[in-house]
Amino acid sequence: MWLRSLRSVGLNVHALLDPLRLLASLPQAALDLARDRPAAIFTTGGYVAIPVLIAAAVLRIPVLLWEGNVVPGRSVRLTARLARAVAVSFSATCAALGLGGRQPCLVTGTPIREVRGIDRLAARERLGLIGDERVVLVFGGSQAVRRLNTAVTAALPQLVERATIVHVTGNDGYAPALAVRETLPAATRSRYRPSPFLGDELLATFAAADLVVGRAGSSTLAEAAAFGLPMVVVPYPHAGGHQRANAEAFSSAGAALVVDDAAFDAAALVDAVAILGDPARHAAMAAAARELARPAAADAIADLVLALAEREPLPDQLAVDARARGAASA
Repeated sequence: MWLRSLRSVGLNVHALLDPLRLLASLPQAALDLARDRPAAIFTTGGYVAIPVLIAAAVLRIPVLLWEGNVVPGRSVRLTARLARAVAVSFSATCAALGLGGRQPCLVTGTPIREVRGIDRLAARERLGLIGDERVVLVFGGSQAVRRLNTAVTAALPQLVERATIVHVTGNDGYAPALAVRETLPAATRSRYRPSPFLGDELLATFAAADLVVGRAGSSTLAEAAAFGLPMVVVPYPHAGGHQRANAEAFSSAGAALVVDDAAFDAAALVDAVAILGDPARHAAMAAAARELARPAAADAIADLVLALAEREPLPDQLAVDARARGAASA
């Protein structure tokens, strides 16, 4: 495609060229789809999807669009009307898209890595945890981990008195974290476990954890919920405020405590980890997280794509919800 990602609204040469690129991409998309004749198309929307979705409408190829944030971006709002059906992670997204009932909008949850079958006890043994030792996972995602790293560093002496801290620092934060670890008393030093990334170990760490401190990306929230983990959510303050709305959805359900990015410091982190010392509150938040969990969201979305491809009626919301929660396909 000759289109570029539409990330700015500034007046420059691209303001003139983008509409021309869009027009030039339409026949290109139509030729590709006419040649390949897919039975259905799955998209996450966006400006670059417009030529494909217009061509699909002309060729009568059904499209499923999925959106993972409570508040969709402008490009998704623009393309959603070109889809035959829409799948979302949060029910509020259907209203935010302004579809007006013109298309089915079904809550599937967010597709995540396979978590079913991961055993908590085995995961804790794998990490060398003893007995009922509490574990806090501090996980900032792929961007903007500095705020979390700074808070952990300042609060570390108090944190390791309460729990084992598994801290995903990112590359830049790893060496400073190791240096801070060496300043801890020998008796608690092993309770701080920094790592630049966890990779394949991340899901096992989720399974072993009792509390997650992190950002409010759709996938992070979905994976924490899949393990029934209470969260302390520090929404990333940029990117259109999407994470704020995601975080508030979990907070309103009782599964998360939200702390503003600007207010998140060592004291806020220590206060938040106090959740571990309140069994009733921790249990209630864990139950709320499990209620939000849709560990088989990918299966539910696949069912919708296959139904569109085979020109069969879409399952209703009750069936989609059951499938996303992990019930067997009928």
